[in-house]
Amino acid sequence: MEARDILKRPVITERSSEQMGLRKYTFEVDTRANKTHVKQAVEEIFDVKVEKVNVQNYKGKFKRMGKHAGYTNKRRKAIVTLTADSKDIELFEI
Repeated sequence: MEARDILKRPVITERSSEQMGLRKYTFEVDTRANKTHVKQAVEEIFDVKVEKVNVQNYKGKFKRMGKHAGYTNKRRKAIVTLTADSKDIELFEI
């Protein structure tokens, strides 16, 4: 898989914004990607050094619309911790 295919988008929530101060960045990643793929993709795209990667899986929720029923998409979230000597990731250019 290509590095751009592994990282889908950054997850921007109140909690993830607080974690950015601790050099932890949250991304939604491909469901088939493992920790090694995520680490290599972040280092290649943002030119930083990754210390640790934590991955969380989310099941799809059951939803109904009238007589139709189904599940939302399952997803995978990765929290990437950068090393102390690495530069920061600029998600928002100011």
